Amino acid sequence: MRFTLPTLAAVLALSATAAIAQPASYTGPSNVPQATNATGSYSGPSNVPLMTVKQLLETGRDDQIARLQGRLVSFEGDERYTFEDATGRITVEIDNEDFPAGQSISAEQKVELTGEFDKGLRKTEFEVDRLTLVP
Repeated sequence: MRFTLPTLAAVLALSATAAIAQPASYTGPSNVPQATNATGSYSGPSNVPLMTVKQLLETGRDDQIARLQGRLVSFEGDERYTFEDATGRITVEIDNEDFPAGQSISAEQKVELTGEFDKGLRKTEFEVDRLTLVP
């Protein structure tokens, strides 16, 4: 099957839009259209230390596993969000499937993130493995 250049460009543009779309389960601020819903995750006890954003940024080691509690205050695109607690802000990366299934999350909803600290020379972010709602 052969595609013309304009057809191929249209297909690529549509697939690129879907890749950066905000997941339907996050309802806070964003400049990107919403996408599909996510699946569930583990909700039992954890031995991973609870830290603040300030503690993680000041003392965290690359690849360190940690937990954070606060709010997702904005969607930045490409599965990246700004997370905030009382001590500061950090960019977090959350795969769409790591959102709780069937639950919407607003910018006011308190959440707990469990994941890995990615501390590099050019970027510092928190890669989320699990997101749970905090009552």
